[in-house]
Amino acid sequence: MNGHGGTHAVNAALANGVTHLFTLSGAHVFPVYDAAVGGKESVVAAGNARSAERGGPLCLIDVRHEQTAVFAAEAMGKLTRTPGFAALTAGPGVTNGISAITGAYFNGSPLVVLGGRAPDTRWGTGALQELNQPPMVANVTKLATTIHSPELIRSGLQEAFELARAPHRGPVFVDVPMDILFSWAEVPDLVPTTPSRAEPDPDIIKDTAIRISASRHPVVIIGGDVWQGAAIEQAQEFIRGLGLPTITNGMGRGILPPSDPHLVTRARSHAFSNCDLAIVIGTPLDFRLGYGRFGDPPADIVHLVDAKSQVSSHAPNAVTIVGDLGLAMDSLRAAATPPDVGQWRAQLRDLSLAAITRDDELFQNNNSPIHPARIYGDLLPRLTPDSIIIGDGGDFVSFAGKYIEPAQPGRWLDPGPYGCLGTGPGYAMAARLANPSAPVFLLMGDGAAGFSIMDLESLVRHQLPVVIVIGNNQGWALEKNPMRFLYGYDVIADLPATRYDTIMQTLGGGGELVNDPHDIGPALDRAMNSNLPYVVNIMTDPEATYPRSTTGI
Repeated sequence: MNGHGGTHAVNAALANGVTHLFTLSGAHVFPVYDAAVGGKESVVAAGNARSAERGGPLCLIDVRHEQTAVFAAEAMGKLTRTPGFAALTAGPGVTNGISAITGAYFNGSPLVVLGGRAPDTRWGTGALQELNQPPMVANVTKLATTIHSPELIRSGLQEAFELARAPHRGPVFVDVPMDILFSWAEVPDLVPTTPSRAEPDPDIIKDTAIRISASRHPVVIIGGDVWQGAAIEQAQEFIRGLGLPTITNGMGRGILPPSDPHLVTRARSHAFSNCDLAIVIGTPLDFRLGYGRFGDPPADIVHLVDAKSQVSSHAPNAVTIVGDLGLAMDSLRAAATPPDVGQWRAQLRDLSLAAITRDDELFQNNNSPIHPARIYGDLLPRLTPDSIIIGDGGDFVSFAGKYIEPAQPGRWLDPGPYGCLGTGPGYAMAARLANPSAPVFLLMGDGAAGFSIMDLESLVRHQLPVVIVIGNNQGWALEKNPMRFLYGYDVIADLPATRYDTIMQTLGGGGELVNDPHDIGPALDRAMNSNLPYVVNIMTDPEATYPRSTTGI
């Protein structure tokens, strides 16, 4: 194939199953856009630029801030399990994307970011936006490198995509100097390789199977790497075959539907405090799991991870199984005898169902100002099994994590353990593009909305209908209450009662303000039927905060 550097970059993306490129216009990466639309002839044939952007070999989705481009690409990788692809212009384009790259690193999301770079021929002379970018992202990527030859762009991007999707998944950053990207070269076509599945250690499998068979109060925790590793069926068979009570988190949500008797997520606290064996699969032993402390006396831990980089050395009671998660779960199911846990599982299930029943009191609360939980009383009945729910916020989204249990896997997105706000509009773009027929609900706190409010316009421009529910408590509740607890007062934690709904209308979408709890349901219906990005701006009680049990410290 003969072509300029952009052609070789786009061909690498297409060969690896990429369908969309997320970006914000920048001259350093113009050749990538040229290849994505198919060149001038294709633009002329399309009749206008917008049709060419959507109808070329690689669909171009442009945004208003580079962090949104990377968030969208990351979410595409999360949802499709094919690496997402973003192109950022040099200098501030790249630095604007670093927080989103870091979030993908913590989430283990397959992602390739192509950065522009000042020309090699001008390097060291003070060219526009001359910055050595790979060292800036080296600690939050699997690889950060520069390609200095047009002949190496195709193979270099091929390596990037293969590395991004290989366990443990994560972001790869490649920048290409402007003069190299504009240069032409003849390069061979390459065929993507399939990552091999790493076999777990059979001796550790045997020992772990004995532990499982002997346990009487086990609990399984399923995380997002099970989804990313396409080990859904293996997880279901492992859990059901051995009769193990299970809690899900992150993109592990939905692997068991709410009706499954093994799902006991709402009995999480009791399960963690009283288990004798914690089987943690595809998620780190971080602050969300008490750093790997379960039970009293301390329970044994079996930690299944997809790569050596995920071994948690700080958990002394942990036995770690490294390898393909699906193979590991299949091996454990075959080697273990189902433990005698029926009574324990039933107890946890009863506690979980009782907690769900108690939710009705808050779901039907008609006090004013509106309790944040009241919103979910109207939202939950409107969610379909294929609905995609996106959380972008602190306190308000904590309620979502408590009350929403997806019916299918791959239907829940949140910022993950890095906790970077502003993910919402980018995640929503990817959700709508990856699943055009599925309803998409973006749940945002009013603080989070401020990080990426202008990219609501991007949703409008790209004709991507999303129901956007903003829980507007006029402040940073996640910070306000801890500061009050520590100091007896709070500062810089209040926000104005902003009309995000009118901002959305100004940007070309729909929106309305809700002050009365009886108006929540009808407002949601209007949003769902609008075929627009639509903000339902719900003013909530600033004093009704989420009762959290972890600080992340």
